[in-house]
Amino acid sequence: MTDQTQSISSVAPAAKARAKAPFSLSRLPDAMTGWLLSLPLALVLFFFLVLPIAMIVVVSFWGATEFSIYPAFQFDNYEFLLTSPVTYQVFFNTVKYALITWAITLVIGFTVAYFLAFHVRTLTWQIVLFLLCTIPFWTSNIIRMISWIPFLGRNGIANSTLISMGVIDEPLDWLLFSDFSVILAFVHLYTLFMVVPIFNTMMRIDRSLIEAAYDNGATGLQTLTNVIIPLTKPGIMIGSIFVVTLVMGDFITVRFMSGSQKANVGRLISNDIALLQYPSAAATAVILLITVLLVISILLRFVDIRKEL
Repeated sequence: MTDQTQSISSVAPAAKARAKAPFSLSRLPDAMTGWLLSLPLALVLFFFLVLPIAMIVVVSFWGATEFSIYPAFQFDNYEFLLTSPVTYQVFFNTVKYALITWAITLVIGFTVAYFLAFHVRTLTWQIVLFLLCTIPFWTSNIIRMISWIPFLGRNGIANSTLISMGVIDEPLDWLLFSDFSVILAFVHLYTLFMVVPIFNTMMRIDRSLIEAAYDNGATGLQTLTNVIIPLTKPGIMIGSIFVVTLVMGDFITVRFMSGSQKANVGRLISNDIALLQYPSAAATAVILLITVLLVISILLRFVDIRKEL
C-alpha cells in the first residue's frame, strides 16, 4: 500500500501540470491540426478570391439603366451578350491574340530556356543571363509597350531604316495600329512568363538521361523530342497557362497598340465600366472567366502538373 500511495502521489502532480499546460497543436488529431494550420490561408483566399468572384457573378444578374443599377435576378445581360454578333467577334479576336502569342512565346521561351539550361555551362553565367532576361520587368508594362509606337510609326526607326536600305519605297502602314503591333507587344510583354517555368523544369532534368540517350545512338533531334520535351511538359503547361490567361485578360495593350481600332474582351469590359454599366461588365467578365477555365482545363488534359512537379 505504501508503494502504491507513493506512485499515486508522484503521478498526481504530473497530471496537474499537464492539465495546466497551455494549449498545443500537438495534442490535437493530425486531421484537425491540418485544418487549423490551413485556416488562415483559406480565409485569405475566401475574402480576396472567392468572395470577389461571387460578387461579380451576383452583379452580373442585376439590371441597369442609363443612370443607375438596381438589384435583380434577370438574364438580360447574358441574353444581350450571347445574341450580339459583336460579342463573338470580340471573343474571336481575344482567342486569336492568345493563340498566336502563345505559339510565338512558346518557341522563343523554349529556345531561350534550352540555351540557358544546356548550353551555358557555369551556374554564374546562367544566373547572369537569366537576370538579363528580367531587365525589361524593371520598368512599367505601359512604358515598354508605348516604346514600340515611335519605333513602328510611319516616320519611325523601322520604316526609316528599311527605306534607307532600299528594301521598301514607302512606309509600311501595317507595322503600327494593327494586329501585328498588338501581337508584337504581347510577345514582348509576356515571353518571360514562358521562359521561367520552362527553364526551371529543364534545370531539374537528370543529365544522365541525356547522356544515356546519346550512348544509345539517339541524335540531337531524337533526344530533344523523346527526352527533353516530354520532361519539360509541366513547365510548358505552366507557362502556357500564364501567357494565355494574361493575354485574354489584357485590355490596355490592345487599346494603345491598335490605335483603338481593335477590341478584345478586356477592352469590352473596360468600356462597360467607363459607361457605368457594371452588370454588363460583370456578365462579360463571367463569360471570360468560364472561357479561360475551359482553356486551362484543356491544357491540363495533356499533363497532370501536380503529379509531374
